[in-house]
Amino acid sequence: MTVVPAGGRIAQLMRHPIKSAGYEQVAEAVLTEGAAFPFDRIWAVAHAAARLTDPPTWAPKLQFLRGWGSADLMAVSCRSDTGAGAVTLSHPRRPTETFRPDEPADALRLIAWLRPLWPENRPEPARLVRVPGQALTDQDQPLISVNSVSSLADLSRRMGQELSPHRFRGNIWVEGLPPMAELDLIGQEITLGEARLKVEEPIGRCRATGANPETGKQDADTMGALEDQYGHTDFGVFARVTRGGRIAVGDEVR
Repeated sequence: MTVVPAGGRIAQLMRHPIKSAGYEQVAEAVLTEGAAFPFDRIWAVAHAAARLTDPPTWAPKLQFLRGWGSADLMAVSCRSDTGAGAVTLSHPRRPTETFRPDEPADALRLIAWLRPLWPENRPEPARLVRVPGQALTDQDQPLISVNSVSSLADLSRRMGQELSPHRFRGNIWVEGLPPMAELDLIGQEITLGEARLKVEEPIGRCRATGANPETGKQDADTMGALEDQYGHTDFGVFARVTRGGRIAVGDEVR
Protein backbone atom coordinates (compact mmCIF):
# COMPACT_ATOMS: atom_id res chain seq x y z
CA MET A 1 0.00 0.00 0.00
CA THR A 2 1.29 3.45 -0.94
CA VAL A 3 1.05 6.05 1.83
CA VAL A 4 0.74 9.71 0.95
CA PRO A 5 3.79 11.37 2.57
CA ALA A 6 3.29 13.92 5.33
CA GLY A 7 3.18 17.36 3.79
CA GLY A 8 1.09 16.34 0.78
CA ARG A 9 -1.06 19.29 -0.29
CA ILE A 10 -3.50 20.39 -2.95
CA ALA A 11 -1.43 22.53 -5.32
CA GLN A 12 -4.05 23.55 -7.91
CA LEU A 13 -7.73 23.09 -8.67
CA MET A 14 -9.09 23.27 -12.22
CA ARG A 15 -12.42 23.10 -13.95
CA HIS A 16 -13.47 23.16 -17.60
CA PRO A 17 -17.08 24.34 -17.97
CA ILE A 18 -17.21 23.60 -21.72
CA LYS A 19 -15.76 20.26 -22.74
CA SER A 20 -12.44 20.76 -24.58
CA ALA A 21 -12.96 24.53 -24.80
CA GLY A 22 -11.47 26.39 -21.87
CA TYR A 23 -9.53 25.73 -18.69
CA GLU A 24 -10.04 27.70 -15.47
CA GLN A 25 -8.10 27.70 -12.20
CA VAL A 26 -10.09 28.05 -8.96
CA ALA A 27 -9.06 28.46 -5.32
CA GLU A 28 -11.64 26.12 -3.80
CA ALA A 29 -14.56 23.83 -4.57
CA VAL A 30 -17.26 21.94 -2.70
CA LEU A 31 -17.32 18.29 -3.72
CA THR A 32 -20.51 16.22 -3.52
CA GLU A 33 -20.62 12.50 -2.86
CA GLY A 34 -21.07 10.60 -6.11
CA ALA A 35 -20.74 13.70 -8.28
CA ALA A 36 -18.18 15.07 -10.72
CA PHE A 37 -16.08 18.16 -10.05
CA PRO A 38 -18.45 21.17 -9.74
CA PHE A 39 -19.06 23.22 -12.91
CA ASP A 40 -16.81 20.91 -14.91
CA ARG A 41 -17.86 19.80 -18.43
CA ILE A 42 -21.34 21.20 -17.97
CA TRP A 43 -21.63 21.80 -21.72
CA ALA A 44 -20.16 20.18 -24.83
CA VAL A 45 -20.30 21.14 -28.49
CA ALA A 46 -21.49 18.34 -30.78
CA HIS A 47 -20.30 18.29 -34.38
CA ALA A 48 -22.51 17.91 -37.44
CA ALA A 49 -21.94 14.13 -37.70
CA ALA A 50 -22.71 13.41 -34.03
CA ARG A 51 -25.20 10.71 -33.18
CA LEU A 52 -27.06 11.79 -30.06
CA THR A 53 -30.25 10.68 -28.38
CA ASP A 54 -33.25 13.00 -28.09
CA PRO A 55 -33.26 14.35 -25.48
CA PRO A 56 -29.47 14.04 -25.27
CA THR A 57 -27.83 11.82 -22.69
CA TRP A 58 -24.15 11.21 -21.97
CA ALA A 59 -22.31 10.33 -25.17
CA PRO A 60 -18.71 9.32 -25.99
CA LYS A 61 -16.17 12.03 -26.72
CA LEU A 62 -16.11 11.18 -30.43
CA GLN A 63 -19.45 12.97 -30.76
CA PHE A 64 -18.03 16.30 -29.63
CA LEU A 65 -15.35 18.86 -30.41
CA ARG A 66 -12.21 17.79 -28.58
CA GLY A 67 -8.54 18.62 -28.27
CA TRP A 68 -7.52 15.46 -30.12
CA GLY A 69 -9.21 16.85 -33.23
CA SER A 70 -7.92 20.42 -32.92
CA ALA A 71 -4.83 21.54 -31.05
CA ASP A 72 -6.19 25.10 -31.30
CA LEU A 73 -8.93 24.27 -28.80
CA MET A 74 -6.30 23.54 -26.17
CA ALA A 75 -5.39 27.25 -26.05
CA VAL A 76 -8.87 28.38 -24.98
CA SER A 77 -8.92 29.72 -21.42
CA CYS A 78 -12.00 30.50 -19.38
CA ARG A 79 -13.44 32.59 -16.58
CA SER A 80 -16.87 31.65 -15.32
CA ASP A 81 -19.68 33.05 -13.21
CA THR A 82 -21.48 30.02 -11.82
CA GLY A 83 -24.35 32.06 -10.42
CA ALA A 84 -25.10 33.67 -13.77
CA GLY A 85 -24.31 30.54 -15.77
CA ALA A 86 -21.86 32.60 -17.82
CA VAL A 87 -18.43 31.81 -19.26
CA THR A 88 -15.87 34.21 -20.72
CA LEU A 89 -13.58 32.58 -23.27
CA SER A 90 -10.19 33.82 -24.46
CA HIS A 91 -7.79 32.59 -27.14
CA PRO A 92 -4.64 34.09 -28.66
CA ARG A 93 -6.35 34.31 -32.07
CA ARG A 94 -9.96 35.04 -31.07
CA PRO A 95 -11.66 38.01 -29.37
CA THR A 96 -12.50 37.56 -25.70
CA GLU A 97 -16.26 37.13 -25.36
CA THR A 98 -18.78 36.21 -22.67
CA PHE A 99 -21.55 33.67 -23.25
CA ARG A 100 -24.51 32.29 -21.33
CA PRO A 101 -24.60 28.89 -23.02
CA ASP A 102 -28.09 27.98 -21.78
CA GLU A 103 -29.52 30.89 -23.78
CA PRO A 104 -30.18 29.80 -27.39
CA ALA A 105 -28.81 33.00 -28.96
CA ASP A 106 -25.62 32.76 -26.92
CA ALA A 107 -25.27 29.07 -27.76
CA LEU A 108 -25.22 30.02 -31.45
CA ARG A 109 -22.68 32.79 -30.78
CA LEU A 110 -20.50 30.30 -28.91
CA ILE A 111 -20.56 27.84 -31.79
CA ALA A 112 -19.63 30.63 -34.20
CA TRP A 113 -16.77 31.69 -31.90
CA LEU A 114 -15.37 28.16 -31.86
CA ARG A 115 -15.79 27.45 -35.58
CA PRO A 116 -12.47 29.05 -36.70
CA LEU A 117 -10.64 26.89 -34.15
CA TRP A 118 -11.95 23.63 -35.63
CA PRO A 119 -10.45 22.09 -38.81
CA GLU A 120 -12.43 22.68 -41.99
CA ASN A 121 -11.98 19.05 -43.02
CA ARG A 122 -13.89 17.77 -39.99
CA PRO A 123 -17.68 17.89 -39.39
CA GLU A 124 -18.39 21.44 -38.26
CA PRO A 125 -19.51 22.55 -34.79
CA ALA A 126 -23.28 22.19 -34.84
CA ARG A 127 -25.01 22.01 -31.45
CA LEU A 128 -24.43 22.87 -27.82
CA VAL A 129 -25.37 20.03 -25.49
CA ARG A 130 -26.18 19.99 -21.79
CA VAL A 131 -27.46 17.00 -19.83
CA PRO A 132 -28.87 18.09 -16.44
CA GLY A 133 -27.16 16.29 -13.59
CA GLN A 134 -24.58 14.68 -15.87
CA ALA A 135 -21.08 15.98 -16.49
CA LEU A 136 -20.05 15.48 -20.12
CA THR A 137 -16.66 14.05 -19.24
CA ASP A 138 -15.01 11.25 -21.22
CA GLN A 139 -16.50 8.74 -18.75
CA ASP A 140 -20.19 8.12 -18.13
CA GLN A 141 -19.38 7.78 -14.43
CA PRO A 142 -19.02 10.83 -12.11
CA LEU A 143 -15.25 10.67 -11.63
CA ILE A 144 -12.76 13.40 -10.72
CA SER A 145 -9.23 13.47 -12.09
CA VAL A 146 -6.34 13.67 -9.64
CA ASN A 147 -2.87 14.52 -10.92
CA SER A 148 0.58 14.96 -9.40
CA VAL A 149 2.78 18.03 -9.70
CA SER A 150 5.90 15.91 -9.17
CA SER A 151 4.86 13.53 -11.98
CA LEU A 152 4.48 16.53 -14.28
CA ALA A 153 7.89 17.84 -13.25
CA ASP A 154 9.47 14.42 -13.79
CA LEU A 155 7.93 14.06 -17.26
CA SER A 156 9.03 17.60 -18.12
CA ARG A 157 12.59 16.84 -17.03
CA ARG A 158 12.71 13.64 -19.05
CA MET A 159 11.37 15.43 -22.13
CA GLY A 160 13.64 18.45 -21.73
CA GLN A 161 10.77 20.94 -21.87
CA GLU A 162 8.44 22.45 -19.30
CA LEU A 163 4.92 21.09 -19.61
CA SER A 164 1.87 23.06 -18.48
CA PRO A 165 -0.68 21.23 -16.31
CA HIS A 166 -3.35 22.57 -18.67
CA ARG A 167 -2.23 20.03 -21.27
CA PHE A 168 -3.78 17.33 -19.08
CA ARG A 169 -7.14 18.93 -18.23
CA GLY A 170 -7.06 17.67 -14.64
CA ASN A 171 -9.27 18.73 -11.74
CA ILE A 172 -7.05 18.27 -8.68
CA TRP A 173 -3.27 18.65 -8.69
CA VAL A 174 -1.43 17.47 -5.59
CA GLU A 175 2.13 18.03 -4.45
CA GLY A 176 4.22 15.91 -2.11
CA LEU A 177 3.96 12.51 -3.83
CA PRO A 178 6.92 10.79 -5.48
CA PRO A 179 6.69 10.87 -9.30
CA MET A 180 3.99 8.53 -10.64
CA ALA A 181 3.15 7.28 -7.13
CA GLU A 182 -0.49 8.28 -7.69
CA LEU A 183 -0.85 5.21 -9.93
CA ASP A 184 -0.10 3.05 -6.88
CA LEU A 185 -3.06 4.56 -5.00
CA ILE A 186 -5.65 2.74 -7.13
CA GLY A 187 -8.10 0.96 -4.85
CA GLN A 188 -7.29 3.20 -1.88
CA GLU A 189 -9.10 6.18 -0.37
CA ILE A 190 -7.53 9.60 0.11
CA THR A 191 -8.70 12.57 2.13
CA LEU A 192 -8.36 16.07 0.70
CA GLY A 193 -9.55 18.88 2.94
CA GLU A 194 -13.05 17.90 4.09
CA ALA A 195 -13.65 15.42 1.25
CA ARG A 196 -12.76 11.79 0.77
CA LEU A 197 -12.19 10.09 -2.59
CA LYS A 198 -11.62 6.51 -3.68
CA VAL A 199 -9.00 6.18 -6.40
CA GLU A 200 -10.42 3.89 -9.07
CA GLU A 201 -8.39 3.78 -12.28
CA PRO A 202 -5.53 5.34 -14.25
CA ILE A 203 -6.16 8.00 -16.86
CA GLY A 204 -5.14 6.88 -20.32
CA ARG A 205 -3.94 9.87 -22.32
CA CYS A 206 -4.26 10.94 -25.97
CA ARG A 207 -2.34 13.20 -28.33
CA ALA A 208 -4.29 16.29 -27.20
CA THR A 209 -1.70 16.54 -24.41
CA GLY A 210 0.92 17.32 -27.05
CA ALA A 211 -0.68 20.72 -27.72
CA ASN A 212 0.69 23.84 -26.06
CA PRO A 213 -2.15 25.58 -24.14
CA GLU A 214 -0.56 28.98 -24.73
CA THR A 215 -0.21 28.68 -28.51
CA GLY A 216 -2.64 25.97 -29.58
CA LYS A 217 0.16 24.25 -31.52
CA GLN A 218 1.40 20.66 -31.24
CA ASP A 219 4.92 20.94 -29.83
CA ALA A 220 5.51 17.91 -27.57
CA ASP A 221 5.40 14.15 -28.08
CA THR A 222 3.87 13.45 -24.69
CA MET A 223 2.47 10.08 -25.74
CA GLY A 224 5.81 8.87 -27.03
CA ALA A 225 7.59 10.12 -23.92
CA LEU A 226 5.14 8.40 -21.55
CA GLU A 227 5.53 5.12 -23.41
CA ASP A 228 9.31 5.37 -23.69
CA GLN A 229 9.98 6.58 -20.15
CA TYR A 230 7.35 4.73 -18.12
CA GLY A 231 6.17 1.88 -20.34
CA HIS A 232 2.56 3.11 -20.60
CA THR A 233 0.53 6.17 -21.60
CA ASP A 234 -1.26 6.71 -18.28
CA PHE A 235 -0.95 10.02 -16.45
CA GLY A 236 -3.02 10.76 -13.34
CA VAL A 237 -5.91 8.81 -11.84
CA PHE A 238 -9.68 8.96 -11.70
CA ALA A 239 -11.32 9.02 -8.27
CA ARG A 240 -14.89 8.89 -6.96
CA VAL A 241 -16.11 11.18 -4.17
CA THR A 242 -17.18 8.99 -1.24
CA ARG A 243 -17.61 11.88 1.21
CA GLY A 244 -18.39 15.40 0.11
CA GLY A 245 -16.92 18.58 1.52
CA ARG A 246 -14.96 21.71 0.81
CA ILE A 247 -11.47 21.48 -0.65
CA ALA A 248 -9.07 24.34 -1.25
CA VAL A 249 -5.58 24.99 -2.52
CA GLY A 250 -3.17 24.28 0.35
CA ASP A 251 -5.37 21.66 2.01
CA GLU A 252 -3.63 18.55 3.32
CA VAL A 253 -3.79 15.32 1.31
CA ARG A 254 -3.62 12.15 3.37
